[in-house]
Amino acid sequence: MDITSGTRASDAERAQVADALGRHMADGRLDLTEYNERLGRVYGTATIEDLQLVLGDLPRLTKPATAPGRSGTRIPIWQRIEVSAWLGVSLLCVAIWAAISLATGEFTYPWPMWVIGPWGAVLVFRMLTGWESGAWNQHHRRHHPVR
Repeated sequence: MDITSGTRASDAERAQVADALGRHMADGRLDLTEYNERLGRVYGTATIEDLQLVLGDLPRLTKPATAPGRSGTRIPIWQRIEVSAWLGVSLLCVAIWAAISLATGEFTYPWPMWVIGPWGAVLVFRMLTGWESGAWNQHHRRHHPVR
């Protein structure tokens, strides 16, 4: 059993650091590779002191996470990245399908729907339920406590 020295970090504290990393990436201080590496460290660490090290070389964020007048439904950076990947792959599949249909002179079976549909449905489910944001986990823990 590994006993760490220091104060144990909570899931909420990890989520705050992950959000701060996303904001630093959006501001251009981190590239995607470094963001992913630091995010891995955030969810792999056990103590608050280690969480603070992840942000140690970055300036403190002074502006609020959401702009004034917004409802706070900002889409997290990782979901924006996933949606852009889904959109790119979807367009590529449709372009390949269209090229094949043009080459054969008739509409072929619309196979891109099997790539676009399920992947898109999973993304929508995860965005609506807040699966990664911890909202679902907090709700689940509150209504279904472990005995």
